[in-house]
Formats: sequence, structure tokens, C-alpha cells
Amino acid sequence: MGKSVRELKGVGEKTEKLLNKIGIVDTEDLLRNYPRAYDTFEEPTRICSVKEGTLVSVRVNVVSRVYTGQAGRRALTSVTVADETGRLPVTWYNASYLRGTLKKGSAFVLRGKVSRKKGNLMMEHPDLYTPQAYQELLHSLQPVYALTAGLSNTTMMKLVRQVLGEAEMKTEFLPEDVRARFHLCDFNYALETIHFPKNMTELLTARKRLVFDEFLLFILAVRSLKTQTEAAQNCFPMRPVWTTETVIENLPYTLTSAQRNVWNEIERDLTGHRLMSRLVQGDVGSGKTILAFLAMILTAENGYQAALMVPTEVLAAQHFQALTRLLEDQSLSFCHPVLLTGSCTAREKREIRGTISSGEANLILGTHALIQEKVEYRNLGLVITDEQHRFGVRQREALTTRGNPPHVLVMSATPIPRTLAIILYGDLDISVIDQLPATRLPVKNCVVGTSYRPKAWEFLERQIREGHQAYVICPMVEESEVMEAENVQDYTEKIRESMPPDIVTASLHGKMKAGEKNYIMEEFAAGRIQLLVSTTVVEVGVNVPNATVMMVENSERFGLAQLHQLRGRVGRGEWQSYCIFMYAGEDEETKKRLEILNRSNDGFYIAGEDLKLRGPGDFFGIRQSGDMRFRLADIYNDAEVLKTAGRAAGEILALDQDLSLPQHQILRQQLASYMREDLENNSCNSGTKVVV
Repeated sequence: MGKSVRELKGVGEKTEKLLNKIGIVDTEDLLRNYPRAYDTFEEPTRICSVKEGTLVSVRVNVVSRVYTGQAGRRALTSVTVADETGRLPVTWYNASYLRGTLKKGSAFVLRGKVSRKKGNLMMEHPDLYTPQAYQELLHSLQPVYALTAGLSNTTMMKLVRQVLGEAEMKTEFLPEDVRARFHLCDFNYALETIHFPKNMTELLTARKRLVFDEFLLFILAVRSLKTQTEAAQNCFPMRPVWTTETVIENLPYTLTSAQRNVWNEIERDLTGHRLMSRLVQGDVGSGKTILAFLAMILTAENGYQAALMVPTEVLAAQHFQALTRLLEDQSLSFCHPVLLTGSCTAREKREIRGTISSGEANLILGTHALIQEKVEYRNLGLVITDEQHRFGVRQREALTTRGNPPHVLVMSATPIPRTLAIILYGDLDISVIDQLPATRLPVKNCVVGTSYRPKAWEFLERQIREGHQAYVICPMVEESEVMEAENVQDYTEKIRESMPPDIVTASLHGKMKAGEKNYIMEEFAAGRIQLLVSTTVVEVGVNVPNATVMMVENSERFGLAQLHQLRGRVGRGEWQSYCIFMYAGEDEETKKRLEILNRSNDGFYIAGEDLKLRGPGDFFGIRQSGDMRFRLADIYNDAEVLKTAGRAAGEILALDQDLSLPQHQILRQQLASYMREDLENNSCNSGTKVVV
């Protein structure tokens, strides 16, 4: 653990609070807050070539005197600049200190966003460089960090440089033979270069090492779970029961053949001699939840408890309602479900914990509270985690170490190719539900530019007038000085002003407090909010069959696998649903990439096709699997490194199962630290993590 950021030069109380807000408490956090993208300084363009909405650099001369004024509470500093092809008005806000710099006739390179005001192109609040200073930055890669309002990218760069300049060298934890065999650079070089690379080659070299580390530690942690599971005695033997067959026959729908096959595998595992450790993969809406309920019913009838842990309180409540309704419809009086979440009152928690410890409650549903609260299980025979990768390795382990090791079932809607899933989920057998229910209408898609936005808003309004609901997804929570993209806060205000006042619009993002997020999601699920502007927090966590439209802004900034999962939030009811993928810019390659979503609803196919279109430079800024618990690594973009890390983990453990050899001592310490931190981070994170 590093020293507090407050000890750094230039960090006062205000900056410390802003850093804490984005999860940076000490210098270790600062160094591991890797850039989210890199800014490339291109050759300046001519004024006659600039386009509205683009970030450009122009080499100009000041051709007017400086004008100052007020715009509300903000002080304005304005000037006109020109080159041989045209003139351009430029405005800065609260930058009166520039008056002495912007002398008529002086030459600068301005870099900023071009906008249109009163029909004329202009540049607002650009960065100002002398021609010589800009020349030094030309073609360089400058880090772009995740920020929050009040914290600038320049401040982040200065602080990281300060820490790198003062920090002691980190101890290398990978054995030298592993680094040599897999062509990996030194850890200290990687850490410094990921922040300040001189070129793309250096950046890729550093990134490969850090991605390898993330995968290796994750795989080693997962393999240690597998060792524990295989050595564990099955203390929860079960027999097949007729009740599950009766439930299946009495369902108001027919299970698909894929659901039937996977249920047979689950039932065979639960009634076998070994403990079950199984992953069930299937697209959103493929019908994983009913299989989880069947497994819980089988467990309860055998006299044991079953627990289902999901990422959000709203989803937990929806599952609880669905399970309660199923049990009532089927008259299963031996099943006693309870719901335990962080927002339960202290009294409710005490009462629920009492029914769990006594064994009266045999079906337990909830969020992280199932392991955070002081829950004592009477005879926990089955643990089911939904979207397990959102919890972390140690958090899953924490639920499976409450007494004798139970059977484990993991459900995921993330379309991970089987070869990669075998490495990532090395402790689990894998089942795939590769069919959607026949009653599901395919979602109709369109890929459009931003000029289509007014028509799209009209379409949203029409759908809402017909009694339905809609999502709008933005890539950012708030405005960024270094990234041009729609953000939830500003977008919510814009669309509110455009929509009739009786349409209830709300916003949702990962920086909200858990209670606030739950309230918004509950109101949307109940139909009291018609239009929800959100980041990708809606990717899991709420089932709203009445939502028929999803509009994704800046869809070019998302991986296709993630867009596919977002699309799965609509089309869950009986009505035709629609997804509008809006992209900024005029890049034909971007449009071609997004058109893949028009051609297929198969998540595995979509992820694979996306990879074929991408090069090394695309590894930055777009994450396919943004919710996997990695800082840099992405299972799709980094599939080859994942395979390499899998081989390395296998070789290390084959030689030294418990990492007790001298050359593995530091790696063993690093793994212990990783697993400890994994548990702590997850325990603090009661909602879905969103990186902005």
C-alpha cells in the first residue's frame, strides 16, 4: 500500500476528495489508475478544413484585439484568429489570464472542439501552445484518464509523473524464465510506460505485460478454488425428485431443447457423487433463471438450503417475486424463500438471518449482503451466482466457505467463446443455452448517424405514447475535457427539454449511491419512469418487459459484445422491440463494424466478427467486456494473451502446486495480496462497477 495522496505536492483537501471520488486513495491506486485512452497530437489542419463537432489543431495568428465580457457567472475571453485559408472566432471561459498572452500578430497552435454558434463555426476553450511546444508533442501519445468534474487530465498527469519520479522500484514477481519464454517486459518498465509511452510499440509492449499479469493472477486464483473443490467431500448428496418434472410440465411455456439439455446436466451433477461446479452460459433472455429455480427446488426437497446471489437489489427483488409466484402457482409448501439485501432494515436483517440460521428459510435470494451480513447457514447445499464475474474470485469463495463446501452453479449472459471460458472458469464445467424461446420477437436494429437524432427522439416519444418505455445509453456519466461523447447528466437535461413534460425522464449511473440507483431502477421497473438515460449499469440488474426501445449514443465507443448485451434489455415482452445504434463521425469502418449487429443476434458470432475488424490501436478506448473484473485486460481483445497466461499458469502449477519453491515466493505473495484486495474491493462495491 502506498502513501496517502494528500502527501503529494499540489494535493489539498479539495483535490484529495476528488481523487477519492474516483477510487484513488493512495499512490498505489494512482499508479494503477491506467489511462482509459491515449490522445495523439496530429499535424495542424487548415481553418477551411475544420468541421463542426470535431477535435482539431490549427496553426494560426491572432488578428484581433482581445475582448472580455460575461456569460452568466463565467468570464469570457474572446479573440479572432486566422491562417491563409480563413478566420475563426475563439472563446475561453474564466481565463482572463490569457489577455496578456493573446497579442495581435502572435502565432499559436490552438487545439480544441469546433462548434457552431449563430450559424458560424467557432472554437471554445481550446488548449494553447506555442508552435515549438506543439512540435514537441507532435505524434506523441498523451494519456487520457478517467476523471470527475473539477479534476483535470493535466492534474492527473502531473501527479502520476510525481509518483513515478519518487517511487521505489517495485519487486519483480514473475520468475525470469516465465518472462523470457513469453516475451514479457520488466514490471517497472511496464508500469511507467503504460502512463507515458513514447510510441505505439512501447505502449503495446507495456500493456501486454500488465494484461498478462491480470490474467495470470485471476487464473491462479480460480485454479486454487478448483483444487479446494476437487478435494472437498460431497456433504450434500441428493436424489432426483418428481417435483421438478411436474413444475416443468405446468409452466405456462415450454422449455427449449437447449434448456432441457442444460437442466439434465445440472440435475445429473446435483444427484451425482461429486460436488457440482458448473457454468451456464446463455444470452440475455435465453431462460437461465428458471433452471436456477429448478435447481433450488430440487435442493430444498432434499432437505438443504439454496442461495442465489445477483449483482443488484432490483434484480434480486424481481427474482424473489418470480420465485414466490412460481412456488404459489405450483403449491410447493416445503419451499420457504427469503430476500436479503443491503437496504433491508436492521430489524428485517435480524429476522431474516434468524430464519436462515434455524433452517426455516431454505431458499435465500439476495445481493452481496448474502456474504457481507453476519449470515449463518444451517445446511447450505447449493450456491448460485448470476453474472459471477461481477463479484470476483474471493467473493464467490466467501459464499462457498460458510460451512461444508456446497454445489456451485454460475450463470452468465456474457458470450465468451468456449476456448476462453475454459481458461477463465477453469474450476467449472460449462453448459451453453444456445436457443432463445420461440415466442421472442427478434429486435429490429438500425445503425444511424447523429443527424438522425431528432427522428429517433420522435420515435421514442411515439413508443412511450403507446404505453411502452425506453432506454437511452450514454458512454459517460458527466462531461469530460478530454473525450468527446454524450454524457448522462447533460443528455438527461437536453432530452427532458425536448420531450413533453408529462413524460417522466430519469438518469442512472454508477456514481450514484446504491439506494438512489435502486430507487430509480424500481421506479422504471414499475413503469413510473418512461424514459431512462443511463450508462451501462442497465446491462444487468433489471427486467422490464414493457421497455421496447433502446437508443445507444456514441455506439462506436462500445465493444459489440457489450452492445449485444445491452440490446438484450429490450425485446423481453410480447411487443416488437427496437434498438437504435447512433454513432458520431463519418467513418465508414465504424459503420461497417456496427452493421454486424444488424446481421446477427448470436453473441459469440458478434464478438468474433468484431475482433476480425480490429487492429492493435483499437485496443484502447473500446472495451468489449467492460464488466469483467480487470483494469486493463479484455477477454476478447486480449484473447491470445489470455491463452498465453493460461499456459503459463498451467506450467507453474504443474511444477509447484502451492507456489512454495524459492522462485515462486514473490508470486505467491502477489497472489495472496490480489485475492485479499479482490475480496475487499467487492465488499465495498454494492452495485455494478462502471468505468467512465
